[in-house]
Amino acid sequence: MSYLLKRLRYFNSSSVFRTLAIAAAGSALLCSNGDTDFRASVKARILVPLQDPLPFPQHLDFSGVYGTLPLYSYRDIGSQTPSSDTTKDASAAAHHGGSNPCNCFERNTIADAAAKVGPAVVNIAVTHDYLGVTAAKSIGSGTIIDKDGTILTCAHVVVYFQGTSSLSKGKIEVTLQDGRSFEGKVINADLHSDIAIVKINSETPLPEVKLGSSSKLRPGDWVISLGCPLALQNTVTAGIVSCVDRKSSDLGFTGVNREYLQTDCATNVGNSGGPLVNIDGELVGVNHMKMFAADGLSFSVPIDSVSKIIEQFKKRGRVIRPWLGLKMLDLNDTLIAELKLRSATFPDVDKGILVPMVTPGSPGQRAGFRPGDVVIEFDGKPVQSMKEVIEVMEDRVGVPMKVVVKREGNKLVKLTVIPEESNPNI
Repeated sequence: MSYLLKRLRYFNSSSVFRTLAIAAAGSALLCSNGDTDFRASVKARILVPLQDPLPFPQHLDFSGVYGTLPLYSYRDIGSQTPSSDTTKDASAAAHHGGSNPCNCFERNTIADAAAKVGPAVVNIAVTHDYLGVTAAKSIGSGTIIDKDGTILTCAHVVVYFQGTSSLSKGKIEVTLQDGRSFEGKVINADLHSDIAIVKINSETPLPEVKLGSSSKLRPGDWVISLGCPLALQNTVTAGIVSCVDRKSSDLGFTGVNREYLQTDCATNVGNSGGPLVNIDGELVGVNHMKMFAADGLSFSVPIDSVSKIIEQFKKRGRVIRPWLGLKMLDLNDTLIAELKLRSATFPDVDKGILVPMVTPGSPGQRAGFRPGDVVIEFDGKPVQSMKEVIEVMEDRVGVPMKVVVKREGNKLVKLTVIPEESNPNI
């Protein structure tokens, strides 16, 4: 017999505010909307506090006493006997050694994926010294992606940036799940993507995580987050993918063009740089930030983007980003209809990329782009989003590219643009 509970929801409209916070010690981007959401369940449950909340530090520095956010648990009333189907699924999983031969979600699916990835998840502690005295210690997470000790993490966990140069925050101590500790060295770091590579030296091969594909994820897919939140090593949380292409502009970031995986996995300070994996135990994202004081809003850098950055690290030790000097806007049916209402001469298109602004003196201006142009073809390939243009350009700087645009009055114009390397300080 099941019990149907009404969904309880408390909302304080006066407490809506927006702040954004990077989920790593010492850095913050915070965002909250003041909602508290109690999920409905098929069991009758009583909400009881686990402990009284302690004051949470204002500065997110966890070198001393850690503050604790208010936590609650659900206590079940009574118990239910597992169905025969559940028992059969568990028996089948045990028979196959914990594998999932039917490719379905079972009781051990998350635990098996976490066990597969866990040994390669590391705690990264950075000691901040001043005149030889330890002033503070920041905590983050990372993932071993090669048996030689190559670790993937977030740049803000291990370095400071001054212009184009990155400076180590201090001595880096990397602790594995089995308790072994190594001194880490920053090999590469990229400011715009906030991705870094740390290296440790081990006499024996280390456990590694297989890189998956973030492009295969769909909203609703199960994912697992691992790391060291609040320095609590070997922490595992699970949730679903909420959005596969959350744009940085949606989060209030201006001047940058990034996309994140949005999930409802529980992440906290110290999770930054840790892995987001699928139920097959494959790395699909790097945990990056969360909406503080808003449950179920966490963001990760997609592994497909990270893989390209790693390739550039291997190729030239840094990331090169072509620059055109064009502001671009992806067109959709609604936007096209609105623009047609405002101007009858707006070109007849059903897709494409609008160029509302051209930077003076930029490669785009020299190529002949004009405000109002609609890009429909780039380097010989039909395009309908900025993401596709970026993928076509890759890291090609100084290479002429043919572009087809449609202008007012449906005039087709062919242009040739030569991308320049973007200024890392912008």
